[in-house]
Amino acid sequence: GNIFTWQPSYFSDLDETLPTVLQVFNNILHKCGLQCEGASAEPQKLEERVNVTPGNMPLQELKDIVLYLCDTCTTLWAFLDVFPLACQTFQKHEFCYRLASFYELAIPELESAIKKRHYEDNSVFADLWRRISHSRKKMIEAFHVLINQVCLQPILE
Repeated sequence: GNIFTWQPSYFSDLDETLPTVLQVFNNILHKCGLQCEGASAEPQKLEERVNVTPGNMPLQELKDIVLYLCDTCTTLWAFLDVFPLACQTFQKHEFCYRLASFYELAIPELESAIKKRHYEDNSVFADLWRRISHSRKKMIEAFHVLINQVCLQPILE
């Protein structure tokens, strides 16, 4: 078994942690100047309304975002992969919908920005492309685990 089997109260801890996980995706969208549907549409201060996009942000910032996204997606997938029972808790927070919305908004923007940018060093491009591709793959794999657990398993049981 795993720690959740021995300590069922961890499910409520997970439940309380999930808004923070979702906030990670919202933060990435915000840094990219993208707005998520269903995200708290807080009015922005006027000086915040500078149109920063993945295409015009400093390279270091783009690198940081891609690295952060890659770490987040890999960790998310690894957690769901070793502990599929967590999927029910994830789904209580509309995680599939939120993940799909994030994917649709962020991935094409980031991929396009990575492709169009001019690089002094081509290995930087190769690294960014590898990481964004890995992020995309892990998001899709996490989505598959969620759909399998939440939708398909109950039908089969």
